[in-house]
Amino acid sequence: SVARLAELGHRRIAFINSGPVYEYARIRREGFMAGVAKAGLAPEDCPTVEDAVTREMGEAAAMNLLSSDKPPTAIVCAVDRVALGVYGAAAKLGLAIGRDLSVVGYDGIPDGAHVTPPLTTFLVDNREAGQRLASLLIRRIRGESPDDLRETTMATFVDRGSMGPPAPINTTSPKGER
Repeated sequence: SVARLAELGHRRIAFINSGPVYEYARIRREGFMAGVAKAGLAPEDCPTVEDAVTREMGEAAAMNLLSSDKPPTAIVCAVDRVALGVYGAAAKLGLAIGRDLSVVGYDGIPDGAHVTPPLTTFLVDNREAGQRLASLLIRRIRGESPDDLRETTMATFVDRGSMGPPAPINTTSPKGER
């Protein structure tokens, strides 16, 4: 996500993560920070917010980020539900998703396809993941070491229109707002 957004010209990209109780949250945060470093972005311009797992939490986190002195021009979310909350914050602030603010989620939940514009996301085949997890559980029950049971699959990037180049900065505004 960070690489794609940086290629579009974004330099202030925020990340709204899930809670530390979820193993994937640690992995996604590390991936975000690796993307920031690889894109040559300043970490201080790429704030992270932890512990958001619902639309409401996503909206609250986005309101805080977007109300700061240097608001992000893009927000990456660890889960789609949180990304849909960012849509609510953007609407309250009069920002158009895909034009004034880019948003990228992860999971590919059906609701993301039915907002305007549809949410750009990384689609996960949850049915296949469930089948693989059941197989791994059976292998664990039969005595295999947990260290031998980790599998990783790639999610499919689906660009639906919620990301675009950053909006031009208004140089006539005293705060240099978008």
